[in-house]
Amino acid sequence: MYSTNKKIFEQYSLFGKALANSNRLEIMSLLMQSPKTVERIAKDTNLSVANVSKHLQMLLKVHLVKNRKYKNYIYYEVINKDIEKMLTIFFETAQNQLENLSEIETAFSNSNEYVLTIEDLEKRLSAKDIVLIDVRPSEEYLTAHIPGAISIPLQDLESMIEKLPEDKEIVAYCRGPHCLMSKEAITILKEHGRQAVQFNQSVNDWNLHSMLQ
Repeated sequence: MYSTNKKIFEQYSLFGKALANSNRLEIMSLLMQSPKTVERIAKDTNLSVANVSKHLQMLLKVHLVKNRKYKNYIYYEVINKDIEKMLTIFFETAQNQLENLSEIETAFSNSNEYVLTIEDLEKRLSAKDIVLIDVRPSEEYLTAHIPGAISIPLQDLESMIEKLPEDKEIVAYCRGPHCLMSKEAITILKEHGRQAVQFNQSVNDWNLHSMLQ
């Protein structure tokens, strides 16, 4: 006969099974930025709408996400802040554990000239010697952003560069170390003669750090 603890751990394992899939982890990462429709998730992940729907049903089943209807669309979002906090810690821990693997370094590594730590960013924001830009889609910025950041979605960056000062360093961020939008933004900024550096952590990382202070 199973003990009570055995049954509890069997229930816990359902969460692990739901997250033990790279596509579902990517979907959860996107939903941590802002609520999204199936169609938007499919576009951002290069998955079919049918495939995304299947993954979302699994995440709904274990109460990792919820959905709501707005006008003619169904939006999905992370079910609560506790799940967001858990996943933020999970992604950060996984990144730290894997950073020495060559394939991870190839995909995500950045030289020191591109990357700021949270502590560095706090100091620079306090000193007001940088301009912090959020290059994610505008709806993600409206959901949550680092205080002091201005929204310049990556696709609009080139058309708005002339509005950015030439005498201050520009710091760009997006969805975290697995997101390449901020790295691309740095390349664009430097091509246009701007001093630029990447902050490769996410809004969720920033919020978690603030909570722990």
